[in-house]
Amino acid sequence: MSLLQGKKVVVMGVANKRSIAWGCAKALLDQGAEVIYTYQNDRMKKQLAKLVPEESFLVECDAASDESIQQAFTQIGEYAGEIHGVVHAIAYANKEDLSGDILNISRDGFALAQDISAYSLIAVTKYAKPILAANSGIVTMSYLGSERAVPNYNMMGIAKAALEAEVRYLAAELSPQGIRVNGVSAGAIKTLAVTGVQDYQKLIQLSEDRTPDHVGVTIEEVGNVTAFLISPAASGIIGEVIFVDKGVHLS
Repeated sequence: MSLLQGKKVVVMGVANKRSIAWGCAKALLDQGAEVIYTYQNDRMKKQLAKLVPEESFLVECDAASDESIQQAFTQIGEYAGEIHGVVHAIAYANKEDLSGDILNISRDGFALAQDISAYSLIAVTKYAKPILAANSGIVTMSYLGSERAVPNYNMMGIAKAALEAEVRYLAAELSPQGIRVNGVSAGAIKTLAVTGVQDYQKLIQLSEDRTPDHVGVTIEEVGNVTAFLISPAASGIIGEVIFVDKGVHLS
């Protein structure tokens, strides 16, 4: 039996076929869900439209704008009535803040990364909440750099630490209302986001070297765990950040 048959799930953050969000979308589809996609702007919409089934419902959503997020979930509610989950796979930091010294991060750069990468989860949850069904799930994406000092991950590591704290606080607040909030700490994968980190090739190679079989995790493996966390089968998992990195965090 498919875990998500008849369910509707919003996926935010698909940039291309290598995106973790795309791995999540594919896993959700495999489990019987209807996936609703958000995109940032017209340029991203064109790329997204090439990937998704023609009948997919697409809606514009700029994670930097409360008005845009509210409007997006209003449109989703009008289309779907209710939804059963949200995958939040949105993050951004200035490229200069993903290299060099932490001391050189500007106040504006810090605020921007926290706004897009961390605060957006709170905003998305706020506007999704009225249309989330009972025993629904929200899952966001993190990385080991949230708790360890990973070379050049810098500002994003700080933002991911805030994001993981939000998972715990949101989970405590929303679980009595039938909404589960969790995170996935994915291993290093060559995505558009990771290529913004200086020497990202070394980061990916180091990650692969630390897995038991020296093969890095895939977007499909991350997607499978995400689909499970969204599903009612994960009703006992609340406020967790689950590593899906093939054991890299153990060493």
